[in-house]
Amino acid sequence: MSQTEKQFDQVAALCRDIFTKKMKDYGASWRILRPQSVTDQIFIKANRIRSIETKGVSKVDEGIRSELIAIVNYGIIGIIQLELGFSESDDLTYERGVELYTKYLEQAKDLMMAKNHDYDEAWRTMRMESYTDLILMKIYRTKQIEDNQGKTLISEGIDANYFDMINYAVFGLIKIEENK
Repeated sequence: MSQTEKQFDQVAALCRDIFTKKMKDYGASWRILRPQSVTDQIFIKANRIRSIETKGVSKVDEGIRSELIAIVNYGIIGIIQLELGFSESDDLTYERGVELYTKYLEQAKDLMMAKNHDYDEAWRTMRMESYTDLILMKIYRTKQIEDNQGKTLISEGIDANYFDMINYAVFGLIKIEENK
């Protein structure tokens, strides 16, 4: 197993732990979120990261790390919502929610490993701010696709953008963990 794969698994376990604990606390209350609302939640998290990076200080006692974890988790929630559609109620069991979460986290890992191979781990030389900017760019692309009712002429769909946001957030988390 490569170093990157191990690091992905470590960060993924951290994100999954938060997701499962919140599923225990809140159930699948997020099932009522329409895809646009999920995208906006990710935007709020990414925009806060950019604000902290720009200002150099945070007034709320949660830093960039927790926001990156939230981006991973909301990205997976977004993909689940694309598959199932939104609901009028909390209609997902804990077990099914974790099963879907794990499925899409594994798909994100597979995609990251394939791209990592092709790009020769270029992400390792990137700055943290670039991950933030790329996530924000993917959010704006996703919003445009949502405004177009999911139709694209040549571009990847909403799910591909969510997967990219997840993986950029994972890269940021790996770098944070390396610097501890």
